Amino acid sequence: MSTVVEHGVVEHEAASLLRFATAGSVDDGKSTLVGRLLHDSKSVLADQLEAVEQASLGRGQEAPDLALLTDGLRAEREQGITIDVAYRYFATPRRRFILADTPGHVQYTRNMVTGASTAELAVVLVDARNGVVEQTRRHAAVAALLRVPHVVLAVNKMDLVDYAEPVFAAIAEEFTAYAASLGVPEITAIPISALAGDNVVSPSAHMDWYGGPTVLEHLETVPVDTDPARDPARFPVQYVIRPQTAEHPDYRGYAGQIASGVLRVGDEVSVLPSGRTSTVTGLDMLGRAVDAAWAPQSVTVTLSDDLDISRGDLLAPATSAPAVTQDVEATVCHVADRPLTIGRRVLLKHTTRTVKAIVKEIPSRLTLDDLSQHPDPGELAANDIGRVRIRTAEPLALDAYADSRRTGSFLLIDPADGTTLTAGMAGTAFAAQAAEETAADDEGWDF
Repeated sequence: MSTVVEHGVVEHEAASLLRFATAGSVDDGKSTLVGRLLHDSKSVLADQLEAVEQASLGRGQEAPDLALLTDGLRAEREQGITIDVAYRYFATPRRRFILADTPGHVQYTRNMVTGASTAELAVVLVDARNGVVEQTRRHAAVAALLRVPHVVLAVNKMDLVDYAEPVFAAIAEEFTAYAASLGVPEITAIPISALAGDNVVSPSAHMDWYGGPTVLEHLETVPVDTDPARDPARFPVQYVIRPQTAEHPDYRGYAGQIASGVLRVGDEVSVLPSGRTSTVTGLDMLGRAVDAAWAPQSVTVTLSDDLDISRGDLLAPATSAPAVTQDVEATVCHVADRPLTIGRRVLLKHTTRTVKAIVKEIPSRLTLDDLSQHPDPGELAANDIGRVRIRTAEPLALDAYADSRRTGSFLLIDPADGTTLTAGMAGTAFAAQAAEETAADDEGWDF
């Protein structure tokens, strides 16, 4: 079943997809929450539950440790901590989910960046006994940097504070004020006990003072932006199709996945970085011609002109094309063990385009504890978040990350062995400071 909306795009009534990530300080109960969510929503297979029960008995625990449903690495089980990002896929009758369970340790900040980079919602856990701690603020800052549109504050272990409403209210007020100051657009606070199952899937009988949704209910009902027409079209060319057969002697198509927006037959588009313009004459999808296609569909585009177009070029509306530049200013998270230094020669991968580049400056490193700026650090170590200026060998059509998480992001890669070094977000750091950027000192590089 499907319905046609005003802009001509067909929206399917099938269950929508929500990508979300969990984060929180060590021992706040992230993996237990995820395990409880999977268990109580009937998303755990019988053999998986049996394996968890056997592993729990082997550790001397009478009840199954639901955290073991996500902590899959041997070192994670032995230490009782989350080390790597664990992805889980589950569904309810109302929605499908891709969940990224991210680590809580400071040294795994890069793992949270990885898990939250594609998330539409982040669940930040707080131990009700400890309240908002430094790592909580770090995770809120990372969510703000990555422009995650929805944040849930899950105040966990309410059973250990006698389900006291004042404890929850104080934590929710402190976190909400902090996250709002970073520009997080929506914050929802939910009191829970992951161990006992209170307000995870089913409402709690111990907290009748709370009238809001459970965690699962909120995940099922939070709005997911499904209208691609609100964003300008971006189409990175992945492959040029030229069959040169008797049936298709002159066919020239450009295949790829639409990164954002809607493409229609008849649209005038610019080919970037060259700047040449043409008109969309055809859209082929799954072996048939269509009049319109939208993100994240994969299509083949044909144009009215035979232009020099290859992998890495970007098609965008002629009236709203991104600026082309060789000087990239961005907020980055360094993920490699070897530091990122000034003068480092790298490869910059943006959508389907990879170009040579050099790190010209590292103006500042962000201290996530208090969001202060450490000027001119000289280098960025693993897990550091900072500002960089990069010069590319070839021009790039780069959007601001605030405008497009897909076409405003990039990777820095080691040209020697292909190792990913750094994840980058072009433009302003925090949303709350975007309006102040023009007035900021040091050309807008202050956090």
